[in-house]
Amino acid sequence: MKPFTTVVTVVFSLIAVVHILRLFFHWQVTVHGVIVPIWISIPGFLITGVLAIMLRREAKK
Repeated sequence: MKPFTTVVTVVFSLIAVVHILRLFFHWQVTVHGVIVPIWISIPGFLITGVLAIMLRREAKK
């Protein structure tokens, strides 16, 4: 696997892990004074997780 592909796969995986941790531990995120709802982490986890898996599979071909 190329180095850039490895780095991006790791970044996507870490973001997915942070989203799932936010769901379990109910961490609050505030952006410009507005609290981001917890449910936003569900699609965040799914999107970044799927991207990491797809990128990993593509790189192995």
